[in-house]
Amino acid sequence: MTVYITQEVRGRDLTDAIQFGDLQILVPAKEQIAYSTQPTVRRIAKGLQKFDDDDYLLLSGDPVIIGIALAYASIVNRGKVNVFRAKYYPLHINFGKED
Repeated sequence: MTVYITQEVRGRDLTDAIQFGDLQILVPAKEQIAYSTQPTVRRIAKGLQKFDDDDYLLLSGDPVIIGIALAYASIVNRGKVNVFRAKYYPLHINFGKED
């Protein structure tokens, strides 16, 4: 199990997330989407290529980065994405048809 952090936020304590899996930062804090999204899309695609039902996205940082990560995770995992919001309350999102 892996918790993919959409974007690093300096000073944010993520120790509670460790109980749900290994932590992996997709986009560093210093990276911003200004004029070209392609480098960030490539970075996120590479980071999420093994995303599956046991993994989570921890939604943090730039809303555009969050949107890209959600979209890509959905593509990789047949429309299903687990996310954390506020105090690591898990939500399960299915962008596809009901199973």
